[in-house]
Amino acid sequence: MTTKDLKGETEQEQFLARWSRLKQEVQDQPPQKAPEKAVDPKAPPPELPPVDKLTFDSDYRAFFHPKVDEDVRRAALKKLFSDPRFNVMDGLDVYIDDYSKSEPIPPAMLAGLRQAQNILKWAKEDEDKRRDAADQLTAKQQPAALQEQASPTIPADPSREPLADAKAPPDAPQQRGPAG
Repeated sequence: MTTKDLKGETEQEQFLARWSRLKQEVQDQPPQKAPEKAVDPKAPPPELPPVDKLTFDSDYRAFFHPKVDEDVRRAALKKLFSDPRFNVMDGLDVYIDDYSKSEPIPPAMLAGLRQAQNILKWAKEDEDKRRDAADQLTAKQQPAALQEQASPTIPADPSREPLADAKAPPDAPQQRGPAG
């Protein structure tokens, strides 16, 4: 080991020793409780400014007193958050646009769409012409005998034929399928 490695290890040991000591001190101390302000049940509610006169810079702490009516508290908060500073969109919301108003398609885009429709129409006509030509060519190449024949004969299925029963006498009726 080099002296640099030894120096790094001693620094780490010092760090870990200090960290362990501080953690132990925190665990040994009793938890400190924040002083609770006891609300005197006989005390009257605080004097509140009129909600109409509130501004953004007003002190709203009095409205959070336990004896303040919930409706008054909500009215004060509604007044606070009606300030335009709280109504700023961040621009990251993708659903903020009004999609109920449609914009007309620009004439240049409409012309491009019409041209695309014409190209597709021409391609379909060319495909129909090629298909008709191929059908005529195959019709000329088929012999007349194949065209007249309605359907080829289908050979009989050997599994449908009756099987001779080896145990039965020759004059007994034959059974279909394996004997069993």
